[in-house]
Amino acid sequence: MNDLATQVSDQLATLLEARGGFTRVNPLDAIKGSCPIANMPTAVQTVRDIETDSVLIDAGEFAVTSMDAFGWNLNLAASANARVILALDTEGASESLIAAEIHGARARARRHQVTIAAVALPATVAAQVSVDGLAVLPLPLTEASLAALDAVELPNVVTPLAFQADLIERARANRKRIVLPEPEDDRVLKAAAEVLERQIAEVILVGDEATVRARAAELGLNIDAASIVSVEDPAYNEKYAVEFARLREKKGVTVEQARETVKDVSYFGTMMVHMGDADGMVSGAAHTTAHTIVPSFQIIKTAPGVSIVSSIFLMLMKDRVWAFGDCAVNPNPTPEQLADIAVTSARTAAQFGVEPRVAMLSYSTGSSGSGEDVEAVIEATRLAREKAPELAIEGPIQFDAAVDADVAATKLPDSPVAGQATVFVFPDLNSGNIGYKAVQRSSGAVAVGPVLQGLNKPVNDLSRGALVEDIVNTVALTAVQAQG
Repeated sequence: MNDLATQVSDQLATLLEARGGFTRVNPLDAIKGSCPIANMPTAVQTVRDIETDSVLIDAGEFAVTSMDAFGWNLNLAASANARVILALDTEGASESLIAAEIHGARARARRHQVTIAAVALPATVAAQVSVDGLAVLPLPLTEASLAALDAVELPNVVTPLAFQADLIERARANRKRIVLPEPEDDRVLKAAAEVLERQIAEVILVGDEATVRARAAELGLNIDAASIVSVEDPAYNEKYAVEFARLREKKGVTVEQARETVKDVSYFGTMMVHMGDADGMVSGAAHTTAHTIVPSFQIIKTAPGVSIVSSIFLMLMKDRVWAFGDCAVNPNPTPEQLADIAVTSARTAAQFGVEPRVAMLSYSTGSSGSGEDVEAVIEATRLAREKAPELAIEGPIQFDAAVDADVAATKLPDSPVAGQATVFVFPDLNSGNIGYKAVQRSSGAVAVGPVLQGLNKPVNDLSRGALVEDIVNTVALTAVQAQG
């Protein structure tokens, strides 16, 4: 760390400590993921004033000379929604060179969705430098320096890291009991250990307790706080069998048949949620989607006013979050079902902090096209508006008109959704699945999901290729769903 950066860091820390409500974040903790800004691979020191969200990030010493330290620091600042102080080494530099350096840094910061709030310079240099819209802080920093920082508006960018950190914090705030019925999969055990360590949720594992705990010990995992329940436990099996037989009585299911059915881990876990012994379930790492969600259709069933269970993917873009539905469950929804998917997707998005502006996607925008497929989206839009008149819904609309303000100004100039949509409803599973994967792979977006919606209680499916991080995120979002 250069001398000037160290000087600015120390002075800011002193001022913030005097103000109170201050904490330092260890860079190694940031890298390891034990602070809110998790998994950011950079050596940084962050000084944060909890009350004003003022953050100073100083570049550290990097062993890898090709590492873009400034870029990583800007990404970190974006994820923390932080104002940044730029500390420049001005020794031997002319006023024009300093101005050029500041201009270049600000342009770079804008590309990372970051606001440079101020530039800190030696007092003799600061007196000679003036930059429009940027506070120039002479050293040493004073209370007036903090006042200048407070006057700069906080950025409002939702990066993938910021979204995931907020998701974890929301889950922690009201911890729920999440059942994981696949502890024979090492990824699930590892995720369970992390969920417990980070206090994201209470964990219930379905399996033989001795076997599960022995495997966890072999992997060096601490799951002491987890509850482990066996499908053979008569205390659970009998009451679940009686209830399942009641639910499926019209299908001719007897209690004897139900006793065997509820020994299946997916049915057992779903019954735990239905009976109130767990608040939500996450499964699918070792089972098909159908094996995970069919029991929920039979047992938990749809919420009042919802005709169909559907899904969304939360697409964590560089600086925003989009919701894509339905990309995982319903192949060819009717207009009535598509309307339900739109309204439910909007409400799910709002639950995760996304202001819903719903685009009913089509190959036509407004009245520009015609045909059976377009007519279906027109009808779905009408029904969705009827179901939820408070929502901003536009359709039919093409993807470019939904996200690009210039295209929207030409095609739908008076729309409250066009150019700024956040919830995208695809007309069928074919286009939805292709669409989310195309955006994910071409933009580098993080796709969280599928998040099942429309059920009375939360059950979520995992991809069989899920990473431990994916399972942890899904547990967190299931816990948030369970909060209501």
